[in-house]
Amino acid sequence: MKPDLRIGVVYDFRNPPDSGIDNQSFYAEILDQAVWLEGLGIDLIWFTEHHFVDDGYLPSWIPVAAAMAARTKKVCFSSDISILPLYQPVRLAEDLAVLDNLSGGRVEIGVGLGYVPQDFNGYGLPVRQRVSRTDEGLEVLSRCFACERFSFTGKRYTAEDVTIKPDYVQPGGPPLWVAASSEQGALRAARFNAHLLPQGPYETTIQVWLDALTASGRDPDDYRIGIIKPCFVTDDKEGEWPAVRAAERFRMEYYARAFEAAGRGAPPDQDRERISQNWVVGDVDHCVAELSAFIRDYGVTDLVTWAVPPGLRPGDMKEPLTKFATEVAPRLRAAAKNAVR
Repeated sequence: MKPDLRIGVVYDFRNPPDSGIDNQSFYAEILDQAVWLEGLGIDLIWFTEHHFVDDGYLPSWIPVAAAMAARTKKVCFSSDISILPLYQPVRLAEDLAVLDNLSGGRVEIGVGLGYVPQDFNGYGLPVRQRVSRTDEGLEVLSRCFACERFSFTGKRYTAEDVTIKPDYVQPGGPPLWVAASSEQGALRAARFNAHLLPQGPYETTIQVWLDALTASGRDPDDYRIGIIKPCFVTDDKEGEWPAVRAAERFRMEYYARAFEAAGRGAPPDQDRERISQNWVVGDVDHCVAELSAFIRDYGVTDLVTWAVPPGLRPGDMKEPLTKFATEVAPRLRAAAKNAVR
């Protein structure tokens, strides 16, 4: 049976220099917001990652998840994405083991290749190695999660006589997600038995992944599909949306520059072939209708919205997030359950 729909929020911790709040206070407000959101019934808190960005784009999500885990009881933490080529995979596996214990088994891990030259340059790594580092990193992580002693010798990484301690709370380690923007990424996700974070067209990501799972005798209903699909719930679109729209434009300016630096063509909001991750904006009924269709059309099992667009404060999002968590999310879960029957 297809897994239950999970709904949550995602953070990037971007705090523009002119926001009027220092980073320490901003982090404290977001931690308070996470506790509040759990009380409203959200299932997930995800984090995105980039490095060396003037507005403080979150470079390290595991410490934040640990801080949130200490103040929550049910919500599950993950990343969309961790840039795997930048991590030493054994060390990442150890950090996740500690977080898995601190959170009582409430951690997952989403990884991808990365693409921004600035991220790689700061670590002294060539972007051209991102595929080989990701493939070997996934191999090492998978062996670490198996909780059996192993050694590994590859082109990028070597590990001798490794057993991860402390033991993971979750048998088999944290659930693994792999991002895919192409057929190669989708096949990588299937090869490593991972859940999918689609970041490209349906036909070359989700469909390729589903076909690969089925061809190998695995049941796609045992796996999850997750995506950032932001939603702003409001009865006053003309009055309340402009501030969020301005923040979103600021957010996308970074990606436009990053895509240009990487030679990747159009940024996500301009790529008409990708599964749309544009905002859904409107009243409760409109948001439920739009998101229910989106979830149904793409087989989504995990959906998150941006919690704090850059330049805004957590308090600025209190009303729309309350409506999202208490009015939209329950109806989305109910619709997803009815669709399975």
